[in-house]
Order: sequence, then structure tokens, then C-alpha cells
Amino acid sequence: MAAHRIEQVEVPVDGSAVDGDLAVPSGARQVVVFAHGSGSSRHSTRNQAVARDLREGPLGTLLLDLLTPREEAVDTLTGEHRFDVPLLGSRLVAAVDWLAGRADTAGLPVGLFGASTGAAAALVAAADRPDRVRCVVSRGGRPDLAGAALGRVRAPVLLIVGGRDTEVLRLNREAAERLTAPCELTVVPGATHLFPEPGALEQVAEAARAWFLRAVDGPP
Repeated sequence: MAAHRIEQVEVPVDGSAVDGDLAVPSGARQVVVFAHGSGSSRHSTRNQAVARDLREGPLGTLLLDLLTPREEAVDTLTGEHRFDVPLLGSRLVAAVDWLAGRADTAGLPVGLFGASTGAAAALVAAADRPDRVRCVVSRGGRPDLAGAALGRVRAPVLLIVGGRDTEVLRLNREAAERLTAPCELTVVPGATHLFPEPGALEQVAEAARAWFLRAVDGPP
């Protein structure tokens, strides 16, 4: 088991800050920034479960709130920020830049893991930081919401979708055709949008870890 501790951090954004939980295991070969889906947070139980698996990689993880406390309070009432993909993408860009300024992560390549709308934000950030972002994984994501940024992504992209999540699967297939970067679509048989079925989330974590490690180690 890779030794690590989880550090509560603040990432500066737009004159304020968003909260995050950073863990950098000994010997980490990459740090993965997590972008949660709409209405969620860095405490997402599904992202937390995947992060624990990645840290055995060993990979560093940064689970990040994409909204400031004030924005979160507004969004809880109005829902106006949770689908603002340019805003969410800019928060991931800020996190990527922040990691470049820390002694323990400056030398590590960055991967992005996005769920639902967070996947679109991850693709926007990958397009804006092509020299820093090594790869992207989407879990039940909405890559279609990344819009024109899809054509600017250079990092390899893994799209993971549940086999019974039919509408999202269709949208992922369409987005994959618009990506010019290397892209793979992995379908988890029998899984629905949140992957609650027994063993489904474990398949997501296994596929994600293999993708992130391949980005830094090369194909087996």
C-alpha cells in the first residue's frame, strides 16, 4: 500500500478560493485532478472510491470543489453555476497551474478525471493546458458539453459509460467522433449512470488507473 496523507488545501480562483483534498503517495507518477458532476462536491462517494484505488497506483489525487462557498450557496438555490462549463473548466485550469507551483507536484504530469458535467470541464481544461495535462478520463460524462473545446484537446481521452445509460452513451459516441485526440470508449455492461451496480465502480477505477498509468509509462 502506497504511503500518503490527505492534505486539505485551498486553490486560489478569481480573488477567492475553492477547497480541495490533496494526496501525493510516495513514488507518485502523476497527479489526477477530480471534477465532480452537477450538484456534487469533492466529497462525492463515487469519486472518493476511485481516488482511493488510484492512490494505490501510486497516483496522486486532488479532489476539488469547483465552486467557491459563496457560489455554492447561490447554486443551491438557483442551480445557475453547476452547468456553467467555461466557469468549471477555468477552475480546473487554476488547479493545474496551482499544482505546477508546489514543490511536491511541480514535476508530476497531470491527469483529469471528470464525472457528468465535470467531464466537460476536464476537456476544456485539457484544451487550455495541453503542455500540462497528459490524459483525461470521463465517468458517465457529458463530453458533448465541452463544445468547440473538443477539437482542441490533444491529450488521450478515455470515455467510460454504463451500458444501460443509453442517452449518455449516445452523446459520448457523438463526442468521440468530434475529438481529434486519441480516444477510447469503454462500456461497463449492465451499469446505469451512477454505476451503483455491484462491481461496476470497481471496473471504472480499474480502467481509469490503467489509462492514467499508460499515459506516463507507455503501453504495456
